[in-house]
Amino acid sequence: MPASIQLSECSYGKTGVRLVKVERHGARHEMKDLRVEIQFFGAFDAAYSEGDNRLILPTDTMKNTVYVLAGQAAIGEIEYFGMRLANHFLERNAQLAKVRISIVEKLWQAIGCNGRPQDSFRLLGSELRTAVVEDNRSETSIRAGVADLAVLKTSRSAFANFLRDEYTTLRETQDRLLSSNVSAQWSYKSLGQDAATTWQAVRCVLLDVFAAHESRSVQHTLYAMGRAVLDRFACIDEIKLSMPNRHCQLVDLSPFKMENPNEVFVPIDEPSGLIEAVLQRCASE
Repeated sequence: MPASIQLSECSYGKTGVRLVKVERHGARHEMKDLRVEIQFFGAFDAAYSEGDNRLILPTDTMKNTVYVLAGQAAIGEIEYFGMRLANHFLERNAQLAKVRISIVEKLWQAIGCNGRPQDSFRLLGSELRTAVVEDNRSETSIRAGVADLAVLKTSRSAFANFLRDEYTTLRETQDRLLSSNVSAQWSYKSLGQDAATTWQAVRCVLLDVFAAHESRSVQHTLYAMGRAVLDRFACIDEIKLSMPNRHCQLVDLSPFKMENPNEVFVPIDEPSGLIEAVLQRCASE
């Protein structure tokens, strides 16, 4: 007898929608470089179990919608563009229970001074700005973030008094390099009219605390960074931080009859430590 099976969850969408939008204001140009992902949740059981596509909006249509909405108006901040996309799909598709829009933005900075036209740009490294908008018709949640924010400090970073077993070879240290590619994502209780200013301010707090903190571990610094964001921004109720520990190994120069006073290192890409945590406000706040 065939087993009784139910489809407990299903979704579909479009990923990897690349978009570059140039907005021209005379000699001054603005540019957005985005990667958009769209995910639909809703009454699609028949499409999976019976091959009935009558409620399936093609994912190619989703891709085209991104370009059309980008052409109709200025993109603005990615949080707002995500809301525009979510609203568009919900208004036209009654079968949807929820839409999730995820956007990743490469950060380009304008190049130009001394009156020259501002039509040239440079990429600001690997750092990315992120946003995730979820709308279930009755509630909209917005998560903003930063990814691959490369940081490194050359002192005031220790790791000692840790648990040991028979396989532990790591030495304790009171002075090591601390290197990481920080990824952070925070949830807004409410998003004001200037998402860019808030995003920049959160990023500055993360960097300032990393630089100032007397670190006893990556965990210790991660917590200090997340707490500072929640203390500073009443509009944020939760933040998730991921900080891989990019090891820098002290080079042994003794075979060359030289000392190495904590100056010459070799970076180790893999393996790396993976430190993550979510900080949120207590329910009473």
